[in-house]
Amino acid sequence: MAIVKLGKLMAVVAVLAVLFAVSASADSKARIVRLSDVQGSVKMDRDTGEGFERAFLNMPVLEGTKLKTGSDGRAEIEFEDGSVMHVVPDSQVVFTHLALGNDGQKLTIVDLTEGTAYLNLHSKKGDRFTLNFVRESVTVSEPAHFRVELSNAEATVAVFQGDVEVAGTSGQVEIAKKHSATFDLANNDSYALAKNYEEDPYDNWDKEQNETHDRYANGGSRGLQSPYAYGLSDMNYYGNYMNIPGYGMGWQPYFIDASWSPFQDGGWAWYPGYGYMFVSAYPWGWMPYRYGNWNFVPGYGWVWMPGYWNTWYAVPTVVNPPKRYVVPTPPVRSRVTVMVGKGLTANPPTATPRRIAISPGSAGLGVPRGSVRNLDHISNQVAKTEQPVQARTQQPPVHFENRQPPSYQGGPRSGGQSVSPAMSTPSPAAPARSTVKH
Repeated sequence: MAIVKLGKLMAVVAVLAVLFAVSASADSKARIVRLSDVQGSVKMDRDTGEGFERAFLNMPVLEGTKLKTGSDGRAEIEFEDGSVMHVVPDSQVVFTHLALGNDGQKLTIVDLTEGTAYLNLHSKKGDRFTLNFVRESVTVSEPAHFRVELSNAEATVAVFQGDVEVAGTSGQVEIAKKHSATFDLANNDSYALAKNYEEDPYDNWDKEQNETHDRYANGGSRGLQSPYAYGLSDMNYYGNYMNIPGYGMGWQPYFIDASWSPFQDGGWAWYPGYGYMFVSAYPWGWMPYRYGNWNFVPGYGWVWMPGYWNTWYAVPTVVNPPKRYVVPTPPVRSRVTVMVGKGLTANPPTATPRRIAISPGSAGLGVPRGSVRNLDHISNQVAKTEQPVQARTQQPPVHFENRQPPSYQGGPRSGGQSVSPAMSTPSPAAPARSTVKH
């Protein structure tokens, strides 16, 4: 367990906060995004020299990170504007370039080296997203939703929404909405355009995840202000915002009790050049650990206070901890993943059961995203009974079918001690493919 007693170490950590902040300012064009869903076998190469290691929910993704899925693995990567990439089994991607341009535009290059990836992009003016595959590149500067699939002999780009452009050996190819292009990899990437596309067994999973994000994107975050959207739909689903007298707007997860702490489940992961980063095991555990601070408010317990959007925290900020509270600090060992509490092994299983038991103090751990409607009502039941409550889960949709980031200006509303080292279900059986026509 990577927890050390409060005391002199807190002063050391506070000094480290300044050093990390200076480092972040010097490298302000670097970007860090979120591994927002992990199911089954997923591995990540963080360039630690250890090669591919097990990946966990909410792990930071940096430039140069490699991610691959096993035969039962699926992963979702969420970018700052809420854009997502879905990676299906037996696939591999490399985050070649994650940077900001001189005017703040997001410049992203991802290499798909194996398998299939879905992109649902919410690009704004000036942003540019490029997905490379074999000798071709898909470049997108406007909102678009598409799939790229590699096989031994060919590659297929299917466009669900928007328009995309593919450039490479065979020249430039424009692919419109509900169209597709298939490239013959053995024949100098010659291509054939079609006014339709074949459905893939994982299209439904991709659509289900996108619909869930959209459903909860605006949730309870109205009235807040933030330049970022990643993690917000999960926060709106798993918790609620409140206006606390004397403190301002704050957020808490559902299903907490008096003993709950935001740092009791998670782990520490080592990243070269950055050191240890705290990785929360909670399904909502991204933004509250990267911006703002966790404040212990009498009568409320632990509350996340938004703010400090210009600083990306490797180790979450803690304000006004209770007496004798043990503040989490990074391990002294290097390059070793260190678990805290139940740790990162408690990620939800790939298949969602029809009913799940939700316990007080769980803070949503073990509840798959979007699986239970009216989670706030279930939370009230748990609070009244102080016992686990059985909840029925929703069956995922089997059909196809604007996000607003929250906003808040400012930081902690009260004085006190601050600790802040900082820096800027697989388809059961693969159904036969069908063709979707324009």
